[in-house]
Amino acid sequence: MDADIYTQVKASIKRRLQIDLENYKAEQMKRRLDSWLARTHTATWNDYFNLLSIDSTELERFRDYLTINVTEFLRDPNRWATLKENVLPYLLQHSNGVHHRTGGLRLWSAGCSVGAEAYTLAMMMAESAPSHKYSLLATDLDRGALLKAKSGGPYTPEDVRNLDAKQRRKYLTPAPPYFVGEELQKHIRFEEHDLLADRFEDGFDLIVCRNVVIYFTAEAKETLYAKFSAALRPGGVLFLGGTEIISGSAKYGFQNFGVSFYRKVQ
Repeated sequence: MDADIYTQVKASIKRRLQIDLENYKAEQMKRRLDSWLARTHTATWNDYFNLLSIDSTELERFRDYLTINVTEFLRDPNRWATLKENVLPYLLQHSNGVHHRTGGLRLWSAGCSVGAEAYTLAMMMAESAPSHKYSLLATDLDRGALLKAKSGGPYTPEDVRNLDAKQRRKYLTPAPPYFVGEELQKHIRFEEHDLLADRFEDGFDLIVCRNVVIYFTAEAKETLYAKFSAALRPGGVLFLGGTEIISGSAKYGFQNFGVSFYRKVQ
């Protein structure tokens, strides 16, 4: 896809789907778009956008594709073990007295996709601090993904492969397709939210945003890191994906707190 066509496609996508591709890495997005057009067996982008004008189902399929949903429960188990063994105990210890009037720890799964990450976080809380109150906000831009998340599934055996047998028995329905039980669902508030365009809530103790910013431009990442910092309380922690590193984290008020973790300086 050449630059002129990409400019036209971006403008059409923004107008029809309210998704701004300016914040995404251009070459990576061009490859995704080329792949999608070939998959639809449509000759040109003009033809495809004409199809979107009359086919709402195809419009939602395209929206789902653009918002990039790759997720599973307990993705990168070693990082989640660090959260459970080191980060959550730190947050619980330092929250004593801070949240006694506000309902406990405030957690946010940002870019939660179909909910696997948010439910994993709820599992960690159930196992690490079963008597500790908390609230968990889970947000994503993709309405279809959020609908699945709010329903607690369905999830495939591949989605839950990193959960051990005890966790599957405790938190999921007995056989595939799996659904998450109401005991975890009741703790989570799912909402539609655009990380790059919408306002953030604040006062969070932990923000989990894994394997999301890798798709963004350097400028978009800078904006997002600053917004995450502002959304965390002093001492709060940001949990990123395994390949996501904040260069010059101090300028956002962060210090390294282990691999994939950044703590907001007091």
